[in-house]
Amino acid sequence: MMIRLKRLKTFTSAVGLSLLLAACASSGDSPTGTPSEVQEIQSQLLGDMPLPAASKIIGSDSLIIGRGDNWVGRVVLSGVQTPTDIYAFFQAEYPKVGWTTVSAVKSKTSILVFTKGDRTSTIEVNEGSFGGPKTIIIITASPKNANVVAPTRK
Repeated sequence: MMIRLKRLKTFTSAVGLSLLLAACASSGDSPTGTPSEVQEIQSQLLGDMPLPAASKIIGSDSLIIGRGDNWVGRVVLSGVQTPTDIYAFFQAEYPKVGWTTVSAVKSKTSILVFTKGDRTSTIEVNEGSFGGPKTIIIITASPKNANVVAPTRK
């Protein structure tokens, strides 16, 4: 009887911990607070990369390694403006903070490529889904001359 009670207690604790972790994981999206507080947190994460007004990080789809002006990875954002307006935002605002446009393609899936110093940033702008965000923005940041090694066959 004592062993069953211990097992039940352990099982209950494990389920409770799992539920707590799941709740934390599901709240991994953009920080909450006033628009200026959210903007401040996002700029601490993404440094010198301005974001369209009211855009929010989708934490479950993003991978940000580091922070500030040296982060690498991929950040996925939901935008409230149209894809055309967001494309125009990046095309106008990134050069203002020192990013140089390498390539810009406006289409159903628009892609902009920028460089600044030893960094490259690729921005993909897609139309959102019905009932979801108006626009999905994917920003990928990496060192400009990252060593990419092809896998070898054994």
